[in-house]
Amino acid sequence: MSKIHAAITAVNGYVPDYVLTNAELETMVDTSDEWITSRTGIKERRILKGEGLGTSDLAVHAVNGLLKKRGIDAKEIELIIFCTTTPDFTFPATANVLADKIGATNAWGYDLQAACSGFIFGLATGASFIESGRHKKVLVVGGDKMSSIINYEDRTTCIIFGDGCGCALLEPNEEGLGIQDSILRTDGAGRNFLGMKAGGSVMPATHETVDARLHFAHQEGPTVFKFAVTNMADVAAEIMERNGLTADDVAWLVPHQANKRIIDATANRMGVTTDKVMINIERYGNTTNGTIPLCLWEWESRLKKGDNIVLAAFGGGFTWGSIYLKWAYDSN
Repeated sequence: MSKIHAAITAVNGYVPDYVLTNAELETMVDTSDEWITSRTGIKERRILKGEGLGTSDLAVHAVNGLLKKRGIDAKEIELIIFCTTTPDFTFPATANVLADKIGATNAWGYDLQAACSGFIFGLATGASFIESGRHKKVLVVGGDKMSSIINYEDRTTCIIFGDGCGCALLEPNEEGLGIQDSILRTDGAGRNFLGMKAGGSVMPATHETVDARLHFAHQEGPTVFKFAVTNMADVAAEIMERNGLTADDVAWLVPHQANKRIIDATANRMGVTTDKVMINIERYGNTTNGTIPLCLWEWESRLKKGDNIVLAAFGGGFTWGSIYLKWAYDSN
């Protein structure tokens, strides 16, 4: 009997209509287009506008498009893993909210929180349910409404983040295609350098925490950059070495879109040329859990069955990881 792999059989994405440009940010904080572009590679990002709209609303658009593309009904989904740093609520899980909104009445689900590495962690987790034979259709969603936790008077964070959502369907494959290997890492010491100080059980919300603006994302840029540029590159190179892959064997690198310089460092460490690197950070910024699935969605038409693809990410807290997969279908 052939080994069962978990293969991505469909991807889709969604970004809101509103475009927040560097020029508009110049009117909000002490920054400039040149400063932002030279340090991050970002020109604009999308923002979800509208009263009462949350991360699940981004996901509804992305997932409904995926279901239509794959030609399946929401009731066929058995498990939803929702990777997000900005859930609709502390509880219930946004996965459950999404299931209700799309009519996935036969699915159970949960939220996965690994900051910007969440989608990779979610794919690896979802793959286990497929490989075990327990489920045949697992939906992995990566999305964030980062604008809900960004202080637009803090130029260290507001220039970076945007809103967006992507998703992937995992199904069994016996052709040797799909997820081949994953390396996942964490280091909780990083919580001091990238995270949110208030809002959890350690520091519940009070008038004082709100007044002190402790419910916004906090980042110590130089420390995070140094850690990210090393570890994201190292883990991508490690998964290549572990699987006997050369740069020529890799069809695509799909890096988390945090910073253009971190992306370049990862590609250089792998020996992969820029024409094999998916980059859309200039248009969307860092959508946290959304970056990797949004790249797969935008490049889907160029992916070929059997392509060797390496995913790599780094996130707050700290989290980082890489996945090696063989693409399972031609979309044309």
